[in-house]
Amino acid sequence: MPDAPGGLTRVERLLPLLERLAGMQLRLRRVGEAPPPPGSARLEPIPETEGLWLEIGNGGRKSLTPGASPGVGRELAEIIGSVLSAERDAVQVAAELSERYEEIDLIYTISEILGHTIRLDEAADRILREVSTVVGARRATLLVHDAEQRVLRIVAARGMGAQDLEPIEVDDACSVAALVFREMRIVSYDPTDPTAPNPGCPEGRNYRGQAFLSVPVLYAAPGARGKPIGVINLTDREGGDAFTAGDRKLVAAIANQIGAAIENARLVARDLGQQRVLRELELARDLQLKLLPSPGVLAGRVDVAARCRQAESVGGDFYNLLNLRADRIGVMIGDVTSHGFSAALIMALVMAASGIHAESAETPTEVLRRLEASLADELASTEMFLTVFYAVVDPKAGRITFANAGHPHAFLVSTQTGKAVRLEATRPPLGLATAAGADATLTWAPREAIICLFTDGVTEALGGGGGGGGDGRDERFGEERVLGHVARLRDRSAREILESVHADLAGFTGGAPPADDRTVVILKV
Repeated sequence: MPDAPGGLTRVERLLPLLERLAGMQLRLRRVGEAPPPPGSARLEPIPETEGLWLEIGNGGRKSLTPGASPGVGRELAEIIGSVLSAERDAVQVAAELSERYEEIDLIYTISEILGHTIRLDEAADRILREVSTVVGARRATLLVHDAEQRVLRIVAARGMGAQDLEPIEVDDACSVAALVFREMRIVSYDPTDPTAPNPGCPEGRNYRGQAFLSVPVLYAAPGARGKPIGVINLTDREGGDAFTAGDRKLVAAIANQIGAAIENARLVARDLGQQRVLRELELARDLQLKLLPSPGVLAGRVDVAARCRQAESVGGDFYNLLNLRADRIGVMIGDVTSHGFSAALIMALVMAASGIHAESAETPTEVLRRLEASLADELASTEMFLTVFYAVVDPKAGRITFANAGHPHAFLVSTQTGKAVRLEATRPPLGLATAAGADATLTWAPREAIICLFTDGVTEALGGGGGGGGDGRDERFGEERVLGHVARLRDRSAREILESVHADLAGFTGGAPPADDRTVVILKV
């Protein structure tokens, strides 16, 4: 009989109660004990036990003979069998819990470590130490996959210096860790088994002859197939020289925890990186917009309004307003062939160089030539080009002189008739083809014409947020719509004309974000 607290089993404590209820004498007998005298008692086998019987006597009552109630005897034996089975199960569970206490405590400990740590490198050393202690490994490594370099990098090591260990190529045919990563399966080696092949290459394995266990670190998003993201290696087992099936299950469970932690750490790092990039983009956007001059720089001399709306946080559109010698006025607009950081770099260089060249050069054509020379290296390396229109207005001489490097949207609108005259290109875009070009000159009478400049982000804007202005076609805003506002409001201020264009543009596109930078400059002298 299995022992119980106080030296009595549950069954031994239960027998007196069953005797009083049944009115019978009850005793447990094992196979091999002397049987009761014939006719004095009956033996019932106890279910779910081996070699244990229930002896049933009449207890001295003549009304109940040993054979009078066989059904009651069988029921009593079944009750005792159930109690013994439950007691046996409880003892077995207690033994298993006792044996697995360290493993359960390890899983809980690692959950605590990972639950309080965002950075995996802060937790990796402690995780390896805890795992190695429980499974009895003297040496261990935790490797994480670097997808860009296609290597497994060691983030923590025990029993060796992590700084001295080189990354492992994922395709390394001799590396057990690489094999485990590629095939997403556990590999273990027991050197005490003469039939067990060592899955690694013999050369260079400084622990050949010792047991090792290599387990993939996997991560599976809900509803998705698992993917490998690292490997745990354990070797040089203390005491015995082979890792058990229980060790494999335990390390696999821990590897799954680590896999989720690695993926969470990557998501946190990616989110922090994106937040940092967004902050930097906002700072870059603010800086770029500050490079564009306020219309106030020409206050008192001309009526001017200008606005630039970028497709991304930073863009490639630009304009410049310049006070020149002899009471002349310079106005420039440009469009780099792309947007984003590369275009923003070209734009910033143009803004820095255009003011210098406008002061020193004698003609608009010479300004564009020098500007192209200043940007030659950047335009060549980025394979970009830019359209630029630059005009010098001379109110005293009554003329406007301009150079146009392929910018299509430059017009002079009459304040008398509203008729628009296109200021045609005088040379190719900067960076596209080298050509000197020549200035073009038109007469200019104060209050008789309006300079209207804009970029193709305005004319190419699609109606209805890209759905064709509500009629199912890809209708574009177009030049005529811009020039119509200028002609209709030619007696109004430059600011009113600009606001009218942008209000119409917002309604036309349905307020959708621009696909390209949009810039408009209106200048009245």
